[in-house]
Amino acid sequence: MIVSSPGRICLFGEHQDYLGLPVIAASISLRLTIESHPRNDLLVNIHLPDIDSQDAFSIDDTLTYTKPHDYFRSGVNILRQNGFTFSNGFDCVVKGQIPIQAGTSSSSALVVSWIKLLTGMTDQSTPLTSRMLADLAYRAEVLEFSEAGGMMDQYTSAVGGVVYIESKPDMSVVELPCHLGSFVLADSLEKKDTQAVLARSKNKVTDLTRKVGLENPGFSLQTATPADIAQIVTLSGLDKMLLAETLRNREITSRGLKLLKQEVVDGPALGLLLNEQHAILRDALGVSTEKIERMLDAAMAAGAYGGKINGSGGGGCMFAYAPRNCDEVAQAIESVGGKAHIVHVDHGSVTHG
Repeated sequence: MIVSSPGRICLFGEHQDYLGLPVIAASISLRLTIESHPRNDLLVNIHLPDIDSQDAFSIDDTLTYTKPHDYFRSGVNILRQNGFTFSNGFDCVVKGQIPIQAGTSSSSALVVSWIKLLTGMTDQSTPLTSRMLADLAYRAEVLEFSEAGGMMDQYTSAVGGVVYIESKPDMSVVELPCHLGSFVLADSLEKKDTQAVLARSKNKVTDLTRKVGLENPGFSLQTATPADIAQIVTLSGLDKMLLAETLRNREITSRGLKLLKQEVVDGPALGLLLNEQHAILRDALGVSTEKIERMLDAAMAAGAYGGKINGSGGGGCMFAYAPRNCDEVAQAIESVGGKAHIVHVDHGSVTHG
């Protein structure tokens, strides 16, 4: 059995997912693949040549975690909690094209592929809908380890395409009809601590929201307006700015949704919105870097419509929207030290064989 799942870019709503606000994301044509072969015993052997690593365990009982982010074992445990059983182990090889720890959801593509593979190897061999797959992957990756992320990564990798995701009041995933053409995804090659950046950014806004809610019952980031923020006298100027920029990010996502509901998208308008969102991430949240800025400047000078940092920030990747001249934009980014990948929107997680 071979399973593959895509990485993703976040078009709109960066740093909004974990606040319960809408996001728009797209799966990309860089994928992670797991190929497996069944065994006659209960041993699971995992070979990861891309990072020169391996893992092994017996699948006969609830597994104890041996390290942070122990997703191979958490995937097994989550499926067991949901009634799945295993009578055979397997050998597998994990290979990927997605930049690692760079904001393009390599870990979620891994967990989505792993859960899809495991369900195919269970005694039940139960086919999952893409949304069931995403939910199980979210539990295995985020909830099981009390991590800071939201649901965007798992749902985008599982469902594929361009998706509008709302998590409140209920989970909703809408596949958008737009045809976007090429992007240039580029790795700054600057290492980042995803969980630390997410937790710091999340805690700033959630602490402020909690504080405001105690004094103003009914306050919600889903419904608040800039006028509501301006009238809160107990907030400092910096606190008001952070909440106001969070609402502006929410409003940019709404404008982006209107554009992406069209099959033929206004490229320059989309680029301007991407730039506007990046300015918030850079100036209000402080998650960009000098190198990311040089890469974005080079992309714009080469004719990209727009672009933004991708993922939690503090390093990692950015992308530029360049459906007309992706080769020139990629060359410009590499001239200032980035590693460029020309990508397009791709399908979600699939099984081969």
